[in-house]
Amino acid sequence: MTVRLSFLLLATAASLAPVAAFAQVPPGYPASYQAVIDAARKEGKVIVYTPTDTNAGRPLVRDFEALYPGVKVEYNDMNTTEIYNRVIAEAASNNAGADVVWSSAMDQQVKLVGDGYAVAYDSPEAAHLPSWAIYQKQAYGTTFEPVGIVYNKRLLPASDVPHTHAEFLRLLKSDPPRFQGKVTTFDIEKSGSGFLFLTEDARVDATLAWDTVRAMAATGVRLQSSSGTMMERISSGEQLIGYNMFLSYAHTRAKKDPSIAYQVPKDYALVLSRVAFVSKTARNPNAAKLFLDYLLSKRGQTTLATASELPSIRADVEGENTMAGLSKQYGKSLKPIAIDAKLATYFDQTKRIEFLKQWQQAIKRP
Repeated sequence: MTVRLSFLLLATAASLAPVAAFAQVPPGYPASYQAVIDAARKEGKVIVYTPTDTNAGRPLVRDFEALYPGVKVEYNDMNTTEIYNRVIAEAASNNAGADVVWSSAMDQQVKLVGDGYAVAYDSPEAAHLPSWAIYQKQAYGTTFEPVGIVYNKRLLPASDVPHTHAEFLRLLKSDPPRFQGKVTTFDIEKSGSGFLFLTEDARVDATLAWDTVRAMAATGVRLQSSSGTMMERISSGEQLIGYNMFLSYAHTRAKKDPSIAYQVPKDYALVLSRVAFVSKTARNPNAAKLFLDYLLSKRGQTTLATASELPSIRADVEGENTMAGLSKQYGKSLKPIAIDAKLATYFDQTKRIEFLKQWQQAIKRP
């Protein structure tokens, strides 16, 4: 009898343990946050739309679900432009879609916020982010990822590796036949991130940006909509060098692939931050807030920087793969792309058409 009672007590305690863990309000959060936690548990899931690779997202999903048992993450990995179009289409048709939209196409995210697809939410974690990473208390930057040059180090001698954008241009122009079919970059008509990077290059130095596009075109540049495809082809030697690529992915790949190396440009290196917001049409709004806050929390950011290998944006997360670590290593060459209204400039149809026309003329094969 006593043994059975003890067993029942232990079993009851074990069954209640996850609930107790789930119910805990994070330190520093208002007590009222308990209502968000309880409501999220009733909702039972959060739907995330993101271009962040499933392998990178998996550690975040596992840790979030362990922290908040009872809330499952439905993780949808898709192209940035597909995400943008789906958010608009699903809202128009009143179909259930994303609860959290988390995308590397920063300009598309700002446009969606401006057009009313995000809900205002003052995250308890906002104080730990740089001011440039918060937009109208709706959209939040989550990563700190330099953009640069990826190359096959077995095939490109160290003496030829370009260290600046101007050196990359000179390298291509120095011997076009050598690089024929060997250069890759984003197709800006298919990739939101690629479009963003080129528009930001043009803000820094329009002449250099368009001269570089023309020089790549002269080599018969291979255009892609996926970072993974570019990385695979550089690794295999099918392509030799890639321009305006995510160096977070290259950093991870280089650890296990002896062919891959990368260069953070010393003149300037754009820094992208994956932007997340809670959808205005979220069917699971409390779970969405919970997931967003987790992404921004020190625990979530530490998981992001270590297991997911995407650099943390929080100043209080330490290590090489963080804003602090990267800033120490690369200094003033890092140029974070601010999450602000300027990012939506090229959603003005006249300006967008003009920019794409300029791209089409510059990228034409000779």
